[in-house]
Amino acid sequence: MSKISMVVEKQFALAEVDDRLFSSFIEHLGRAVYSGIYEPGHPTADGQGFRKDVIELVRDLGVCLVRYPGGNFLSGYDWTDGIGPRADRPRRLDLAWRTIEPNEIGIDEFVDWAKKANVGVMAAVNMGTGTPKEAGEMLEYCNFRGGTYWSDLRKKNGHAEPYGIKTWCVGNEMDGPWQICHLDAADYGKKARETAKIMKWIDDKIDLVVCGSATSLMATYPEWDRVVLEHTYEHIDYLSLHRYYENLGNDADFLASFVDMDRFIKSVASTVDYVKSLKRSTKTVNLSFDEWNVWYQQKQTRFDWEVAPPILEDQYSLLDALVFGGMGITLLNNADRVKVACLAQLVNVIAPIFTKKGGGVIKQSTYYPFRDISKYGRGTVLKPVIAAPTIETCYGDAPVLAVSVVDNGVGANGTGDISVFCLNIDQGKSHQLDLDFRSFGKVKMTMRQELSGPDQDLKNTFESPERVVPVAKAVAGGEAESFALEMSPRSWNVIRFSYAGK
Repeated sequence: MSKISMVVEKQFALAEVDDRLFSSFIEHLGRAVYSGIYEPGHPTADGQGFRKDVIELVRDLGVCLVRYPGGNFLSGYDWTDGIGPRADRPRRLDLAWRTIEPNEIGIDEFVDWAKKANVGVMAAVNMGTGTPKEAGEMLEYCNFRGGTYWSDLRKKNGHAEPYGIKTWCVGNEMDGPWQICHLDAADYGKKARETAKIMKWIDDKIDLVVCGSATSLMATYPEWDRVVLEHTYEHIDYLSLHRYYENLGNDADFLASFVDMDRFIKSVASTVDYVKSLKRSTKTVNLSFDEWNVWYQQKQTRFDWEVAPPILEDQYSLLDALVFGGMGITLLNNADRVKVACLAQLVNVIAPIFTKKGGGVIKQSTYYPFRDISKYGRGTVLKPVIAAPTIETCYGDAPVLAVSVVDNGVGANGTGDISVFCLNIDQGKSHQLDLDFRSFGKVKMTMRQELSGPDQDLKNTFESPERVVPVAKAVAGGEAESFALEMSPRSWNVIRFSYAGK
């Protein structure tokens, strides 16, 4: 067992974590909406048909924002189809996923659900079949106080107060040929610029996210990002990036996905800063990693014109949860540039929450590392000094331990907390992590938990919903400036310490 030293210096601060880093995504895709968050007649359904068992788990996750309504669905969606009396709403073909959209849920109902789930809304406007004018009208409907056609229509539809949605996506993955009305970078950049101008004229308090590369695997990456930003830089606030990972047959490579994710973030940030220099701008555009997850894209099933078929219902294993945790660590360690991040998605579709129509709900394995970083990852990300041995992977050398440290700050009682997240990707060996906290004085370990096990393929099911759950480990007694902790092979670890605030 190797010994790995890590010095945690409280003055080595990277950035304050934006709460929007712990956001998620609901698209009109598969069962995310219908029999996911919304199922009239379900034993737990409330008066609006929303599943209260799902709402309870969303609250438990501590999600900040939920991106809505898409996704690929967005580029063919007319948002006005989802407002007004349900009996008058049209049923439409959704060309993105080859399904039928009944439009029983639209922006009004989704805002109602979000309030019940204690989350904000990150709305998105259609840049495929949609126009800049229509984007402005959606914003007016949602945010304008009243006295105009669209704002008064919102009131007529039962919502007197404006929604105050402050974060908006200007389209989705417009670099992708799979996107409805796909545009090249220059054409999208021009359209997004004019859309942004209209939207900011209507509400200058909003943040706008412009489409960056859908993945680092795109042939147009990162040139797409440069061209789009050259058209939009002074009109928008964030550039999006999306990335999914799956096990292609080599567990070591899969566990090292966080290395590639980190490289992707830093490359996009460099591209942004190049355009900043080119524009001689004093403004910094940050990043919105508004789609990230483990997704087995090689296993997709085709559906033909059904309402809410079971699309992309990946069942996640312990191994998937470990990879997921590494991605969460990477987001924290890039909190200086990544201000928004959306786990895609939240319910049923490649999601941590999984429902049975008419039945129960379970927490998938990925539920736990997301809840960990959401619950304990708020505060100031620190930059520890660590040198760990590496493992050779397809992404290059990967450290055997991926680590993030967050100073959660000092509470009213005068005591502060430090949270350490650690992923051991070594499949056969434990590693001793020697933690040095001397800059904080003596600290006390208050919590330690581990997610691991001998069977990396184990999954939670409705019959056995707690096969993959974190377990509490013994905490060291007393106060000290340093601790030596064994990180089990192939494990996700959360360790918390308290210190006296000064």
